[in-house]
Amino acid sequence: MRPSGRNLDEMRAVSIETGFTKHAEGSCLIKMGDTHVLCTATIEDRVPPFIKGSGLGWVTAEYGMLPRATNTRMRREAASGKQGGRTVEIQRLIGRALRAGVDRVALGERQITVDCDVIQADGGTRCSSITGGWVALRLAVNKLMKAGDVISDPLVDPVAAVSCGIYAGQPVLDLDYPEDSEAGVDGNFIMTGSGKLIEVQMSAEGSVFSRAQMDQLMDLAEKGVGELAAAQKAATA
Repeated sequence: MRPSGRNLDEMRAVSIETGFTKHAEGSCLIKMGDTHVLCTATIEDRVPPFIKGSGLGWVTAEYGMLPRATNTRMRREAASGKQGGRTVEIQRLIGRALRAGVDRVALGERQITVDCDVIQADGGTRCSSITGGWVALRLAVNKLMKAGDVISDPLVDPVAAVSCGIYAGQPVLDLDYPEDSEAGVDGNFIMTGSGKLIEVQMSAEGSVFSRAQMDQLMDLAEKGVGELAAAQKAATA
């Protein structure tokens, strides 16, 4: 039995509220169970120096957690003068994931920055950030297309992510914090809406896993990402 009472292959409740902020070109509040993330997308008519003049666009991301996103207060990273290693790793992951679904030639020489701010954390914050980040990106690109600044749609496929793991000896989909903290195996699966893999992060957290178990987790991830992609499309329709 999972702590939440969910079935092994059951996602947490997912909701995506678009247009959550006034000023960003694209924004949403994504809720995956008790994990809530505010995602905004900002369009800038510039690119990093290493691709300047190439005609290619760029998508990047920043990630952060509010001090009371967790059950105890965390010190703001700005107060310490630098980002932690976990934060840097996650925001690089979000950027890589989102770029995998973008035709950078069609985007043109501009940058879109996706900011993911965790308001409340209960496991799977990076997965929620990627899934909500794509929605914010989709909305920003829609504005570019409506204005005629891009001719063809640069978003070739939705990008979403979900966690899977081995909890109490069973493969489970979409781990919440009680499961994540006790899981023997923990993984994050980033995929396109058409089922192509972008990145897989898997690690044994106290017990090893077999090829057969890996296949079971892959099957769960495909199911979960399919549901998330459907929610993304419904939110941006």
